[in-house]
Amino acid sequence: MTERTVIALGFFDGIHLGHQALLRECCAMAEKLGCLPGVVTFESHPDGLVFGKTPGLINTLADRDRLLRKYGVEKVFSLPFDREMMQMPWQEFYDLVRSRCGAAGLVCGEDFTFGSRGMGNAVLLQQACARDGIPCTVVPQLRLDDVPVSSTFIRSLMESGDMERMDRFLGHPHLLTGTVTHGRQLGRTLGIPTANLQYPGELQSLRRGVYACLAEFDGKLHPAVTNVGTRPTVDGQGVTVEPWILQYDGDLYGREISLWFYRFLRPEKRFDTLEELQAEIRKNGEEVAKIFGIS
Repeated sequence: MTERTVIALGFFDGIHLGHQALLRECCAMAEKLGCLPGVVTFESHPDGLVFGKTPGLINTLADRDRLLRKYGVEKVFSLPFDREMMQMPWQEFYDLVRSRCGAAGLVCGEDFTFGSRGMGNAVLLQQACARDGIPCTVVPQLRLDDVPVSSTFIRSLMESGDMERMDRFLGHPHLLTGTVTHGRQLGRTLGIPTANLQYPGELQSLRRGVYACLAEFDGKLHPAVTNVGTRPTVDGQGVTVEPWILQYDGDLYGREISLWFYRFLRPEKRFDTLEELQAEIRKNGEEVAKIFGIS
């Protein structure tokens, strides 16, 4: 038997402040009705089929799920966005959500559209819910610094490297999780051992450069100097994410670690010698230690 849920509707890329407003309403309604709070989202971005171009995403699917649960969601219904879904009339999508998810209440943003050609909207959703006797809350779009909070705007901040403003619009540090793979071990020969992660191809590009991060593994947070880029000094190939985790020298190969991004420190650049590169990374290490209050 399907458990009764209150469902928030959306794609939820980034789980930004606007999404969090929906999730708070969802959790509050679920508590009032004695239901589980949940979301209906899609495995792939609808723009890929609708407009023929998929935007770079803020988070991987796994990180999106983790952030949803961080904000109180207990059930995540991730539906495939295929041609059948794209052509589904909005009434059928509404019926699908109610039957498959046991929806006893719905929450959406005021600009939410759904169904074939985006014909469904928040007003029609409220009318359908009123007809069927279930509550429906429409959440107004949130603005910060007189700018609408949106995933599109946050992607532009990723490109520019404005990490502090990006984190304000997200309402949490930017999250990237990956598995540590073997690299060239150059950092270890310089006395600066780094973990090596591949940058997921489906994500929006982060500005190439060095960031102050917290690396999370084994339930603990560790300050880290993180380079995102192609490592031009050593003629690197492809975009990698390489955190130098301060005050840690354990083996992380094959382990999954999460990086929380706090501040952009400097652009990536080519140094004339490895010694200059080493000196600059150590200087960045001192900056990161100061940011996170370690000695």
